[in-house]
Amino acid sequence: MRYAAIGDSFTEGVGDELPDGSTRGWADLVATGLAASGPVSYANLAVRGRLLEPIVTEQLEAALALEPTMITFNGGGNDMMRPGVDPAKLVALTEHAVRRCAEAGVRLVLLSGADPSVGLPFGRVVHRRGGVLTAAVAALRERHDFTFVDVFNDAEIRRPAYWSPDRLHLAPRGHRRVASLVLSALGHPTEAEVVAPVAGEGVRRFTTEVRYYREHVLPWLHRRVRGRSSGDDRTGKHVEWTTL
Repeated sequence: MRYAAIGDSFTEGVGDELPDGSTRGWADLVATGLAASGPVSYANLAVRGRLLEPIVTEQLEAALALEPTMITFNGGGNDMMRPGVDPAKLVALTEHAVRRCAEAGVRLVLLSGADPSVGLPFGRVVHRRGGVLTAAVAALRERHDFTFVDVFNDAEIRRPAYWSPDRLHLAPRGHRRVASLVLSALGHPTEAEVVAPVAGEGVRRFTTEVRYYREHVLPWLHRRVRGRSSGDDRTGKHVEWTTL
């Protein structure tokens, strides 16, 4: 198997950092899980902060040039946090990716991103837009042959225990849960990560919220004002095949 992953921070693995500072994430875990059945060549071209259009026009084409047998694809999360986003354009870009993989004879696994809206200050907008895009992708499956893993509507992963302190990226537990959902969809039944509820879960104190806005929301807004992205000057972590 030759498995290539494309996307943004969700697929890059942000929030699941190893001791040396590198990211792991659900796609790495999926590759490792698949390798239990035999050697897997793995590439991950995802870059944090990427919008859907460069994922489809740049990452996808670079991934197809590697001649993979399978691609996992997710995108649109960063678009949904921008004003004036056009849902129809996101759907059209997604369908283009679906068609390109079909033309190349590559198995496509399309994921909807996890829903971070519970913890975000603009969560209602993100939830509404995410719901629209997820429903549109599900409708595409009726016209095209691909595997769809609906993480957005997974209620369990919306709980705070699965998220990093920035409330935007999954924590290691969240990445493990996504990996189990993908592996199960690929015919490798894997028990999904489940975190036991704790007293006071989801309760946020005023001082916690002030620190959250200072450490995470304000820097994000500052980058937007400057037209910068967290992924500027970055490339995918595995742009060539690595064997597992």
